[in-house]
Amino acid sequence: MGKVFDAIDDKLAAWIGRQRMFFVGTAPSGDGGHVNVSPKGPIESLRILDPHTVAYQDVIGSGAETIAHLRDNGRICVMFCAFDGPPRILRLHGTGEVCAPDDPRFGPFEEAGEPAAQRSIIHVDVERVADSCGYNVPLMEVVGRRPHRELSVAKRLRTGGPEAYVKYMAEKNSVSIDGLPAVEA
Repeated sequence: MGKVFDAIDDKLAAWIGRQRMFFVGTAPSGDGGHVNVSPKGPIESLRILDPHTVAYQDVIGSGAETIAHLRDNGRICVMFCAFDGPPRILRLHGTGEVCAPDDPRFGPFEEAGEPAAQRSIIHVDVERVADSCGYNVPLMEVVGRRPHRELSVAKRLRTGGPEAYVKYMAEKNSVSIDGLPAVEA
């Protein structure tokens, strides 16, 4: 059933927009190091910029594997899977780049989310668009968004002040678990 598409057309873009979340996979160069797969969302944190380009909002978290791997080799796969409706998995393989808030490509995301918690935008040049059946993906129901993210951001800013996330990134996001450079402080 799998099919390779020439680009992200309107039909695929509409399907992507109906999903609730997505996953990102990256890996360091060479034989060593850890492969990383990260859940991302909500889907509104992703933008389809053109038939061969997507970007998503990267928020500050406990690690920075995706950033480190992209700086190392640029390889990335963005995966969507249907948790309701007809089964389907869609993968966007490409080359990713980390865009800091002062990069002009950050523009479509300036109003999204809590600005203090935005680390970067991951900009992906999509080289391959392919789907597969997704028959084994379970049916799941979205209950809602967890309140923890917004509460955590508010608390960190309240207790640590406006520089709280700069300090956190310097401590937790400067290198990957494999020691690769990640977020530049």
